[in-house]
Amino acid sequence: MHVFVTGGSGLTGPAVVAELLAAGHTVTGLARSDAAAARLESLGAVPHRGSLDDLDSLRSGAEAADGVVHMAFGGDFADPDDMMRRDRTAIETLGRSGAPLVITSGTLVMPAGRESTEQDEPDVSGIAAFRLPGERACLGFADRGVRASVVRLAPTVHGPGDYGFMGMLVDTARKTGVSAYVGDGANRWPAVHRLDAAVLFRLALEKAPAGSVLHGAAENVPFKSIAEAIGRGLGLPAVSLPPDEAAAHFPSPFMATVYGIDAPVSSARTQELLGWAPVHPTLLDDLEHGDYLTGPAS
Repeated sequence: MHVFVTGGSGLTGPAVVAELLAAGHTVTGLARSDAAAARLESLGAVPHRGSLDDLDSLRSGAEAADGVVHMAFGGDFADPDDMMRRDRTAIETLGRSGAPLVITSGTLVMPAGRESTEQDEPDVSGIAAFRLPGERACLGFADRGVRASVVRLAPTVHGPGDYGFMGMLVDTARKTGVSAYVGDGANRWPAVHRLDAAVLFRLALEKAPAGSVLHGAAENVPFKSIAEAIGRGLGLPAVSLPPDEAAAHFPSPFMATVYGIDAPVSSARTQELLGWAPVHPTLLDDLEHGDYLTGPAS
């Protein structure tokens, strides 16, 4: 299969590109810069110049492919309406090719406070509701006969060089001298290793039934355990912060809310449907043995 990938030069994207190539597929990757093009070429993919706003480029890339994996997402978080518009419009453009389509969302679209399954309804007023218009656009193509599916990734897709939520948490601990969690730290944090996530994207592209909603989470980790692992690694105390103090401690009130949310999910249906079986190190293993705590503070 010839696959058109957006976001292939990002953090998780290169692992997905490598997984597709290792499975015998060929890959063309959207590249909005010379650096992105070089990264894709180094992986063995063919760069396709353009951006999420360049709809003609998206259209031509998708129409020349046998399948599409959409991972790119960007914009200004201060303007979520614009982010939703860009993502939805890109998905609508890609889906019109009729090729099998896999798009990326996040498990944080699910309701907080209980373990959610793939068959539960997302929270339309939740912290990640800005991803839902893209989900709806993708699943709308399934109603038109396109083998379209949604992969909801855990908020932490961990592995070397991760600069996401865990990287920011480590940086905050270094800067403040404490490794903090909110309240009692019992809130559960979904996570998946980058290489396991890459396998899931490949399986979704190859065989997910039309309209599938898939959860890319291998585990749910108590946040206190995460803070304690970071504290041990940095030689810092792990401390509890009440919610009203967390907003000043973490990089922003939004981040304090994210780090304090209890948002566990199940991926049992995903694993059964596709035969997906996460096998790579857990988040706590990566915090202890990976590069999170060995790199310089940002």
